[in-house]
Amino acid sequence: MSWPVLSVKDLTITYNSSAGLVPAVRGVSFDLAVGESLGLAGESGCGKSTLANSLLRLLPEGTVTSGEVTIDGQDLFALSPGGLRAVRWTTGAIVFQGALHALNPVQTAGRQVREPMHVHETVASDDEARVRSRQLFERVGLSANLLEAYPHQLSGGQRQRVLIAMALACDPQLLIADEPTTALDLMVQAQVLALIAELREESSLSLIFITHDLSVLTCVADRLAIMYAGRIVEQGPSMDVFQNATHPYTKALAAAFPTIGDPASRKAPSGLAGDPPTPGALPSGCPFHPRCPLAEDRCRTIEPDLRSSGQGREAACVLI
Repeated sequence: MSWPVLSVKDLTITYNSSAGLVPAVRGVSFDLAVGESLGLAGESGCGKSTLANSLLRLLPEGTVTSGEVTIDGQDLFALSPGGLRAVRWTTGAIVFQGALHALNPVQTAGRQVREPMHVHETVASDDEARVRSRQLFERVGLSANLLEAYPHQLSGGQRQRVLIAMALACDPQLLIADEPTTALDLMVQAQVLALIAELREESSLSLIFITHDLSVLTCVADRLAIMYAGRIVEQGPSMDVFQNATHPYTKALAAAFPTIGDPASRKAPSGLAGDPPTPGALPSGCPFHPRCPLAEDRCRTIEPDLRSSGQGREAACVLI
């Protein structure tokens, strides 16, 4: 029997805060096949990182979840603590944003890469783990000499590569990359993106790549899912969505990137007025209607579901 590496059905995530219930993710559904990559994009606060953390049950205590998440055929929310521990690193692994904060400052990079191998007993001895960690460092373009370095002794790009090596330590089927290039300069960002693309091709690795930058996702993702106010509002093949968006919000995101060599684009950059709604105080109807240049009266009362907007594409807009 075959199944998607990851299947998410009607996932809803609500934080229990001092101000009340805050709906961070609202009814998200998608499947991810073996070797496929999905890019999640949207402005800050749209629910991207919450969704990413939920896929390995890394949400804060007290968070309320409903729906279904199946990873390698296993019901994630039904797993015991022991079963969940067995899934993390081996079936699914995550690369967090901000490597300096994700790495332990008092342990060497090599020791942190070896730790998941020992926890999951994927190596027979520490010597074998050291050999494996040297291989991983070479695979991500790092010198084996850096295994004994501490995080503060590494550059931003090197730390990000260490996190990727850690995530690959137990040969996971699924890699979740949560804005792994946000804090990097453009040259290092290009190197990390090329590395991730190469690793996918080598290992048939399934990938979820999260960022607010649509142009980055076209380099690494087969499909794009655009999020707004905790929901997916458009999804489809990455270049199709980027070059020919159908949802007004996706169009605004794509238009925010200036065209290199076009003076008019440089002098009059496009953008989107206003801010995304606060998750705890969503407007009625379509959450995007207060910022939408095409909004009609019905947009204030109807929150549309995803509907077909072309071959292999969906968008949540009454105008489609």
